[in-house]
Amino acid sequence: MPTAGPEIGRPKKAGLLGAPSDDSGLGRGTTGPDGGYALTLAERAVHDLRVDDIDHHDLVVGVAALAAKRAAFVGRGPSIGDVHAALDLFDIRDPHPAPEVVEARATLFAGIGHSYFATRAFVDAVSNDDLLGTND
Repeated sequence: MPTAGPEIGRPKKAGLLGAPSDDSGLGRGTTGPDGGYALTLAERAVHDLRVDDIDHHDLVVGVAALAAKRAAFVGRGPSIGDVHAALDLFDIRDPHPAPEVVEARATLFAGIGHSYFATRAFVDAVSNDDLLGTND
């Protein structure tokens, strides 16, 4: 007995619909390979840094998320260079940052290690140009 042809106009299965074609909205974009490795790199990078104004866990998660975003933007996995770029964006490796920078970054990083939505908002607030260092 022959197999019946597909019904015309029948909706596709949910898993076959595909990804959204527009990646310009907040909370959207392209995930890169091995984003979890950014957590390991960030933990290693901030281990010896003395940062009193940001909770350690919030700092690691925030830096890792920005490093993963930077790496994914250029289509590769995260590297230590991505972590350093994220740290330098907020003068975290600077031993004597300006007081206004310290105050601003303490507010930006507050609580992001404990909330996915706060982390997404934090990452979305940083432009690709800022991450890549091309914002002149």
